Amino acid sequence: MASLKDLRNRIASVKATQKITKAMQMVAAAKLRRAQEAAEAARPYSQRMGAVLANITKAVGSNGDAPALMAGTGRDDVHLLVVCTAERGLCGGFNSQIARLAREHVRKLRADGKTVKIITVGKKGNDILRRDFSSLIIDKIELREVKQIGFANADAIAKKVIALFNQGGFDVCTLFYSEFKSVISQVPTAQQLIPAAAPAAGEEDVSGGAVYEYEPEPGEILSDLIPRNISVQIFRALLENAAGEMGAKMSAMDNATRNAGDMINKLTITYNRQRQAQITKELIEIISGAEAL
Repeated sequence: MASLKDLRNRIASVKATQKITKAMQMVAAAKLRRAQEAAEAARPYSQRMGAVLANITKAVGSNGDAPALMAGTGRDDVHLLVVCTAERGLCGGFNSQIARLAREHVRKLRADGKTVKIITVGKKGNDILRRDFSSLIIDKIELREVKQIGFANADAIAKKVIALFNQGGFDVCTLFYSEFKSVISQVPTAQQLIPAAAPAAGEEDVSGGAVYEYEPEPGEILSDLIPRNISVQIFRALLENAAGEMGAKMSAMDNATRNAGDMINKLTITYNRQRQAQITKELIEIISGAEAL
């Protein structure tokens, strides 16, 4: 059984931890609002761009002038997985859920005889995936020093992916991230980037039934638009991850603060009971000694 001094030290330690988790919860709550606003603001733009791509693709589909980034290589032998996670932990199962979805995708592809390559964006995703697939990770990108995610960060990642595709490094590219729903709900998502997945863009017809003439040709427009769309989708994924990380961290730190409070209560009860037992024992010894005299 622990001594009274050990119990006092443990109670003091848990109280110090509780102060830290409470402070981290407040910091995450302060950052969450801005991150959530940025993620929600990026959604309409990315969805609208997808709708525009779908509209132009209809004009290109008949003459076969689609650029390689949209048409693909015609094969699906080599798959590139871009796995976006957070740079830091202490956010519950946020990072592990994204890594789990990517891990299942890798195992399914390898079971089908496909070759898999992985690019990790975020330290935690790299730490998790390298345990099982270290030989498949061809590059890791860390944004730990970036205070606020900008389009330039996403564009640099997109350029690496496009350059690898132009070199014949892969046939299909899939982006993994967590879509922010609420503070307690982040949904791991897999989105195909290359070849550009036009079906999802068909949700909205921006043409309104009108017939457009394109200048320059639709194929040239797509050659410029598709690389930008890849950057936009990666940027959206990073923003969704930033909001999801803050929401998950806020929830995790709130739970940790509550658990610390429960632990303090239990330790305090144990301390009081043991202290009372020790006092009672000393009183009995004193009374017994007095009666013996």
